[in-house]
Amino acid sequence: MSDEQPTLELDVTEPESAPRRRLSRGARIAIIVGASLVGVVALLVVADVIARGVAEQRLAEEVQANLPETVEGDVDVTIGGFSVIGQYLSGTMEQVTLSAPELVVEGAPLDVQVSLEGVPVDLAKPVDRLEATITAEQAALDTLVDIPGATGSITLGDATVGYEGALEFLGRSITFQVTATPTAAGREVLLQPVGVEIGAGGGSLDLSGVVDRVLGSDPIPVCVAEHLPEGVEVAAVAAAPGVLRVDLEGRDVVLDGAALQQTGSCD
Repeated sequence: MSDEQPTLELDVTEPESAPRRRLSRGARIAIIVGASLVGVVALLVVADVIARGVAEQRLAEEVQANLPETVEGDVDVTIGGFSVIGQYLSGTMEQVTLSAPELVVEGAPLDVQVSLEGVPVDLAKPVDRLEATITAEQAALDTLVDIPGATGSITLGDATVGYEGALEFLGRSITFQVTATPTAAGREVLLQPVGVEIGAGGGSLDLSGVVDRVLGSDPIPVCVAEHLPEGVEVAAVAAAPGVLRVDLEGRDVVLDGAALQQTGSCD
């Protein structure tokens, strides 16, 4: 028997490399053009982001500079829409939001949020639409709100406004505290009495006539327009314990420096 072992032969011949595909001239041009367009779009996006920041800063500075003398505080501006540059060239900004959570009006702190639609680049022209929300704590109302015939401080409850008053009844001065519901009425807020508590001074008198007189009276108008730009009115009002929220609206309102210095009236 032979001791020789079988041998295994391997084919180590390198395979031929696959033929390289070459792009056609048209395909190469398309790729170059596409890459160039992507680069241009990226530059435009960066430019628009920079322009948006600059425009928001300049608009915020202009708004603050044009605030009435009785109003102080920082205002943040956000410009909505796709392209600020495109909006600017069109002459109108689609949407602008103003936020002033610590605005001080005549010494009273307020949280003011404003949404504007159709804002012209030239602020001497009117804004298409304005919506705003003002939130005031109870102490601020004592500074800003004057309820005819009321004395003392204003109190806020669940959907109610409370105030004190006094009247002459059978030769005596009678004090009372009224609970009223607030209702928006354009340039005014109407307070409709719904409850009365008689204070000291009545003695043994029958004071049902005082209660009937107060509850049966017409709503008490409180002028709001004198604190607002001309053309802005009250759309809704909501009271909660310690806080009052007022929603405002207006159309074709001018918001340049001259207009902001003039307020409306209830005459």
